[in-house]
Amino acid sequence: MTRPVSGGGQSLLVRYPRAGRREALHRHQMLRVRGRSIAWVPPLLLLLGIAVVDANTAGDFRIISWIVLVPGIAAALCGVWGTAVFAVLSLLTYLIVDSAWPDEFQAGLPDFILVGLGGLLATAACVVRIRGEEHLLHIRSIAETIRSTVLRPLPAEWGGLVHAAVYLAADTDARVGGDFYDIQPGPHGTRVLVGDVQGKGLGAVDAAAALLGTFREAGYHEPDLATVAARMAVRIRRQREREAALGRTDSDRFATAVLLGFPQDAADTVDVVNFGHDPPLIAGPRGVRTLPTSGGLPLGLGDLVPSGAPTLPPVRRFPFAADETLLLTTDGVTEARSPDGVFYPLTVEVTRALTADPRTARPRRLVAFVRDGVLRHSRGRLEDDTTVFAVRRL
Repeated sequence: MTRPVSGGGQSLLVRYPRAGRREALHRHQMLRVRGRSIAWVPPLLLLLGIAVVDANTAGDFRIISWIVLVPGIAAALCGVWGTAVFAVLSLLTYLIVDSAWPDEFQAGLPDFILVGLGGLLATAACVVRIRGEEHLLHIRSIAETIRSTVLRPLPAEWGGLVHAAVYLAADTDARVGGDFYDIQPGPHGTRVLVGDVQGKGLGAVDAAAALLGTFREAGYHEPDLATVAARMAVRIRRQREREAALGRTDSDRFATAVLLGFPQDAADTVDVVNFGHDPPLIAGPRGVRTLPTSGGLPLGLGDLVPSGAPTLPPVRRFPFAADETLLLTTDGVTEARSPDGVFYPLTVEVTRALTADPRTARPRRLVAFVRDGVLRHSRGRLEDDTTVFAVRRL
């Protein structure tokens, strides 16, 4: 599932279809020119090539039986009817080319049967392929529906904030990940949550939904951001206890997260609680800086804290001007690797982009820039689900 943030960047998603685009399942969709499918061109060229070569070679080197490859190629690229058409064309071409040779050089009935049988098998294989793709698309549609239910649609401007977000699925199969984010306005200011549940599958989505539900309630009602953080820590512990009682093997699941508070009484600040997540970046006219908020344990690992020590990370307040954007990403960004194993240099790239064009600090542009940069750097081969989230005050 992808959430588009701006025009002009979609070409990278087409170029790297593995990064969460279900159209990658349709092989023939990749063979298009100006919106028209040309999947029929390779098998047609192969058909004509075999016929021409066979007609212009000596009688002791007949390759007309190779025409059995044509329906097989069509089965991998075309639809069922296209494959059936090439199966029939292969038979007709075989008859025409082979009958043009003298009797002593004709391949005859055995190869004719081979071509006919190859066409039938190729058509049957194409039917199986199409059904498998449709089944996988259906499962992926269900997975995307689940994620869109967890990640509820957000207005671009809400709670005194303007935001942009994009989610890229690393897996082209139907598995779903645990990245999550939300904005919750309330009487005590607007709160923002971005996080990543360890693991994949419905268990990760279930844990993300539990945390988001607690955040939406506590973020609205609780006046203290530390209390919101404590409620979330309790919720993940209850979630793990329930999973363990059900006998599930992934009951030790945890989540990294960043909880933000935009207090009404301090319009030029932001409160941050970091549960073992990548530290946020602030980008603006004065450059890029990383908020030093590391050190807290992920949600669900509070029992690792020694007795008597605080189990929750502190609430820290930082300056945050109206012309600055706060950027949060999941580890799909920072762990994206190039083909030679180099990690994506997020801070360096954002700094370079802002130096070239300060308008890149706007949330929509910043999210699109990071998304495109990660896709280019990793050649579209994302190792983990990737969420990029940017927010600034209106």
